[in-house]
Amino acid sequence: MKIIISNQSELPIYAQVREQIKEQILNGQIKEGEVLPSIRSMAKDLGVSVITTTRAYSDLEQEGFIATMQGKGSVVLSKDNNMLKEQFLMRIEQGIETAVESAKQIGMTKTEVQQILESVWEQ
Repeated sequence: MKIIISNQSELPIYAQVREQIKEQILNGQIKEGEVLPSIRSMAKDLGVSVITTTRAYSDLEQEGFIATMQGKGSVVLSKDNNMLKEQFLMRIEQGIETAVESAKQIGMTKTEVQQILESVWEQ
């Protein structure tokens, strides 16, 4: 797992950690059932406080990406998880909204956009 902390980011460090782990889960770099590094280990590797990594992991747990079990660590949850599905749906909706706006800007019809979607789906 690779996490890069930026001092120039507007996001607090815990949010940078959370968002990068979330992105790696969503794009499949971190797999279902995979155990994340311990909070202390992650803090040491990143050179941040344990409080920072604790907050990131806690947020990920509340959002349904991971489950933390005492003595066993934090594990990535199944994509069948409703919270994780909701995150995927939000991402899909955002992508479709962007595509539809672009299509409207160049005067495409709904049918033309649907044809592109079907073509992409079949690939």
